[in-house]
Amino acid sequence: MQQPTCINLRKVTRYHCGNVIRNMIFSKRSLFGIIEQDEEQIDAVFTLIEYVYYFSISDYLPWLSVFDLDGHKAIIKKAYATATKHIDIEVDHRIQTWKDGNKSLEEDILDVLIMLKDTNGNPLMNVKEIKAQVLEFFMATVDNPSNAVEWVLAEMLNQPILMQKAIEELNIVVGINRWVQESDLPRLNYVKACIKEAFRLHPFMAFNVPHVSVSDTIVGEKYFIPKGSIVLLSRLGLGRNSRVWEDPLKFKPERHLGMEDGGEVVLTDLNLRLLSFSIGRRGCPAVKLGSTITTMLLARLLQGFTWNLPPNSPCNDLIESSKINHFSTLPLLAQAKPRLAKVMYL
Repeated sequence: MQQPTCINLRKVTRYHCGNVIRNMIFSKRSLFGIIEQDEEQIDAVFTLIEYVYYFSISDYLPWLSVFDLDGHKAIIKKAYATATKHIDIEVDHRIQTWKDGNKSLEEDILDVLIMLKDTNGNPLMNVKEIKAQVLEFFMATVDNPSNAVEWVLAEMLNQPILMQKAIEELNIVVGINRWVQESDLPRLNYVKACIKEAFRLHPFMAFNVPHVSVSDTIVGEKYFIPKGSIVLLSRLGLGRNSRVWEDPLKFKPERHLGMEDGGEVVLTDLNLRLLSFSIGRRGCPAVKLGSTITTMLLARLLQGFTWNLPPNSPCNDLIESSKINHFSTLPLLAQAKPRLAKVMYL
């Protein structure tokens, strides 16, 4: 009998999300676990994402920046160099390929960026701008989905009945003779409810990206926000508001079932009772993509494998990091055993 394999699910979820966006941009798959540089790039991207939200005294006293008192600048410089090294190589090579006439069709996002023209037929973006945009795509794609799926599985391992409900839904909607496809996702409402609950209870960051008020305004008829104020929206404050959510600290996916028009669970909340992806005029333009990546990742992990805690682990550590991010303190480790026919994994 095949013995279960112990898996670091934080690496699995992060590298999967990195692979998806890499394939969309470069039409290339990463060989995580084989090519160390591919793993280093995604790890560096996550370092950059974390430090977007870190507090630094030099943000408010810019003249202190030269001293790098908290060491953030050195960390960011190192991570940036690692994250952009492979991006620069890919972009430079692709641009040269177009110049040499060896490409004629736009096959991926990078081709589209290179071939964008203004009204005069001139390139709309220079090389530096293209590279910056590619890095932005990576940073905007990998954090929310990977964090949500890791937390869902962590909660499910402590409440196996939740995992069983999700697997039963997959068995009914998809079956065991084929892999779940994007066309199946609208009917996987319990799976999506689990993800939405993770967004509510375990957001990737405590706050959204800071914004500046461009004019005096009043919110909720009693909160006056002066022009020039730095505005932060608390993801934790919304998702764990006891006046909105019953048992706000308990992981209960069922609370999201039947709440949406038409009966289909979506991962956003227009009433702002939780914040999964940003919302409003500056909302995330890729909500559909992020939702699809997240749901497909969780669905395939649940469909393809039986998950259990490692031996001598009666329960899973659900303590959030004391840092500014809200990862679990330790990466989620779990034993995986294939639950489908061997031919499905070839």
